[in-house]
Amino acid sequence: MSHTPSGYHRPSRGSKDGHEEHFDTVHEHLLLEGDKIPFVDSEDESTGDSTDGGGNEPLDEDRTGGTSGNASDCEDDEDDVMTESQENLAMAYVNRYRMPSLAERRNQGKLTVTIENERNPPERVLAEEAKDKHTELKSIQDRAVGLRRNSISMPSLTNDDLQALHQARVDEEESKILVIESPSISTEITASPDTPSTPVSPKPMLHYDDDSEGEEKPVNKRTLFRSSRRGSIAPLPALRLNDKEMMANDFDTQSVVSNQASITSVNSLASLLKEKMQNVPAMIRKKRRETKDYKLRVFVGMLFLIIVFLIGYANVMYQQKLLARSYFENVKLQKTTRALRILDAKGADLLTGVLGVASFIEKPYNCLAEDLRDDGSVCYEWNSMARLYMNSVKTATPEIKCYSFSWETLTDNYYPTDCFDIGEDRGFWYGGGLPRGIDYPLSKASFDFAPFITGDINAQQWGNAVKRYFLNSKGIAIRVDDRTPLYVSINHNANNKFCLQGRNDNFAFVNRLSQYPELNYEICTGPDMKTLHNGLLQKSLWDGLTENDNAIIKSLLREPVWQIPASSQEELTETAIYNYTENVIASGYLRLGHVLLNEFWQKHIGDFTLDADRFATLEDTVNILHRRGFRISLSIQPFISTESVNFLETVSKKLLIYERESERSIPALTRFKSLASAGVIDITNNATVTWLKDKLQKIVENLGIDSFYLDFGNAFNIPRYYQCSSMLENPDQYKNVFMSRFEGNLNIFGVSSAVSVPRPPAFVSLPPVNSSWCGLQTIIPTLLSYGVIGFPFVMPGPVGGDFLLPTEKLHKMYSFYSLASPPLPEVELYIRWLQMATFLPVLRFTHLPSEYKNDTVTEIAKELSAIRQKTVVPLLEKYSSEAMDEGLPIIRPLWMMDSTDVNCLYIDDEFSIGDGMIVAPILYRADISREVYLPHGVWKDGIDGSLRKGNRWIHNYHVPRDKVAYFVKMPDNTRF
Repeated sequence: MSHTPSGYHRPSRGSKDGHEEHFDTVHEHLLLEGDKIPFVDSEDESTGDSTDGGGNEPLDEDRTGGTSGNASDCEDDEDDVMTESQENLAMAYVNRYRMPSLAERRNQGKLTVTIENERNPPERVLAEEAKDKHTELKSIQDRAVGLRRNSISMPSLTNDDLQALHQARVDEEESKILVIESPSISTEITASPDTPSTPVSPKPMLHYDDDSEGEEKPVNKRTLFRSSRRGSIAPLPALRLNDKEMMANDFDTQSVVSNQASITSVNSLASLLKEKMQNVPAMIRKKRRETKDYKLRVFVGMLFLIIVFLIGYANVMYQQKLLARSYFENVKLQKTTRALRILDAKGADLLTGVLGVASFIEKPYNCLAEDLRDDGSVCYEWNSMARLYMNSVKTATPEIKCYSFSWETLTDNYYPTDCFDIGEDRGFWYGGGLPRGIDYPLSKASFDFAPFITGDINAQQWGNAVKRYFLNSKGIAIRVDDRTPLYVSINHNANNKFCLQGRNDNFAFVNRLSQYPELNYEICTGPDMKTLHNGLLQKSLWDGLTENDNAIIKSLLREPVWQIPASSQEELTETAIYNYTENVIASGYLRLGHVLLNEFWQKHIGDFTLDADRFATLEDTVNILHRRGFRISLSIQPFISTESVNFLETVSKKLLIYERESERSIPALTRFKSLASAGVIDITNNATVTWLKDKLQKIVENLGIDSFYLDFGNAFNIPRYYQCSSMLENPDQYKNVFMSRFEGNLNIFGVSSAVSVPRPPAFVSLPPVNSSWCGLQTIIPTLLSYGVIGFPFVMPGPVGGDFLLPTEKLHKMYSFYSLASPPLPEVELYIRWLQMATFLPVLRFTHLPSEYKNDTVTEIAKELSAIRQKTVVPLLEKYSSEAMDEGLPIIRPLWMMDSTDVNCLYIDDEFSIGDGMIVAPILYRADISREVYLPHGVWKDGIDGSLRKGNRWIHNYHVPRDKVAYFVKMPDNTRF
């Protein structure tokens, strides 16, 4: 559709005659109701004609569904009263067919319009009609109906005019009123003051019924089709309301034309413009008000949804809170499922697990008053099954928090079991001891429930040193009470669980300390693993230490231990001892040290006297060795061979462990190493302690022995059905009682097995190692494991291994096997073994380097001896003092330098001496390179003297056959 000069729109379809005829019909319809002239809105050009289909069928009133509008548009009636001049102007417009546009009239200099009407030419001139006449105005009610405040009403018509227009309508009853909808306002609704508003899509048409001529019909109130925002005099600039652009075409074309036709002077034009411009803010305010209402509804809806969500979430959390109660700040327990969560200071999970696994599912009850403890523990009872006590434990430092968990079972058929998650995202676990698979960290192990006691690493689940202490890299530790009959399972059937169980049995925990099995332990948390570990370690070991004890410690660090090789009594003679020590002296570069004689210095184990046939002049030999600078040590055992002269005496005096549920005169027998049958001294019997002290004191006085090495064996060397004078908690407690009875009276420089830190200067010996590359590879994990559980002073086996036995080919191995000393190992294995042993706290030999009669081996041994004396020994002495003060081990895992460095957590083929040195030996045959990791700091390469930055891997680090990789820590202010 195009704009004509007159300012109104023409249809884009149909002939010219049809168009003109159509508009005449429109004008005639506009006059049928006198001074109540409704206005019909026009539609934008883009919508085309408002016809259905072909555009010729008008919209029927029935189909439009009544009127539409907005009741708010109807305001005070008095504001809608037309003046006489306005009525004349409106009448002139109705009688005019064509009029110039507003721009044309402005260019003419005066506002005059020539009106042409082909059908009924008017007899009066528009200018005359526009003049004000002193005529009586119609009543307000008659003229206000159907008019809006922002629209200009049409004047009323006379009876003659109405009859003429009615006749024209009858002649052309098929004429239709053009109704055009604007897309921009198609959803708007307007209403007259008398007509209710009904939302409809199409605009309604106007219909008039005139049954009798000359008779004035009652007013038929119609709805105005114009919206309040179409009252502008001319197309206005584009307006943007609520991100919607409203163009001038959105305004009513008929309103524009009528307004233009109603202007007769510049003053009236200005006043009309002023009136229309005042309506624009009202329209904007209305749209804003509507927008605010819409936003308010959206806000209220969103607020409602949020409230519903919060109520639902609060309900869920409340239910969870009822089930998972918080205890002691950082402990959460879900009572029904018994799910446990230990939290850190930020609320993150440190430890998760389940208490009382797979035993009962019923809801617990609060314990009865008579079952509560005096310490304020929280108590829950599962009816007729078990009670759980929880409490907080006071610690030495506020940054470490500990919580106790104690199960008391109420039936003999229930074993309390608590399991904790050890998946990859749960950190690394350390401690306990060395499991059978030589697994380090401990979370790499996999085995079913086994009693937590010492054993032979080749035959039982645990090695020769254990402690009920487990540490996690996230800064959490578990300490199990010594009285608990403890069974442990780790990752059995790949279940990623670390489980503790209280269970009585027929050997390890046969002595019931309570009517039913119990499980008592503590869980401690700290800011990090290193801080926590340092806070839980046994502190000062100086208590009761004498000057002689301190001298023994230093001598063991500085000087080697010479273990005379002897697989039988025939091999251990005075001559063998003398010749061996002569070879040590002849080497020239090896320091003199401790000469250790194994159990074959007696004729039978348990004699506690020298074999007179083989050591007729041993007293003189010992004096010679003392003058040369050696120290003499004897290995003793708490076992009495049935062939020993002391066996009958100990049986008659009831000094031995006896059979359970029998008379004390029947000793309980066992096997130990080469002994087929032996009794065990009852160390809990005071008479036995006195008897043994007398025997050992005579040896010291007669031979001048410097110290003893206690060979306890392990828990499985105790008789199966043992019974002591005083009840033992478990077989391993025998070692603790023995040490407590003798450590103040004897110089003990080493023990073969332990479950607690022995009093210095006693070093804990590593378990016997097979003379093979596999045996070499087990030493570092064992050292690291023993260091973590709190054994600061450890003594490795001899260079080259303790025995040679194809353990990998054995279907089953027993702890009482007699293990012969190994033959001379292969050269490369011996060199690599010696290179690693150089940096360990105690350097122990059976085979001397000179036995190879190889210059290369000799030169390597000399160089390593110099490194030890110059570099290693000062570090060992420095960190031995720290070990005495803080309980920290001398040989440490790398994470003790930096527990936040993930790479340090799992390395098991490197170790550090305190914080001052890192050693990375070659552990595989024919290797001359390896991967090396250095923690933070600056490190000096021990091979070439170069400086290397830490916190990184050194890939393919070259290590020649005659060298060992070690790195010395430089001061923190060192710069390249």
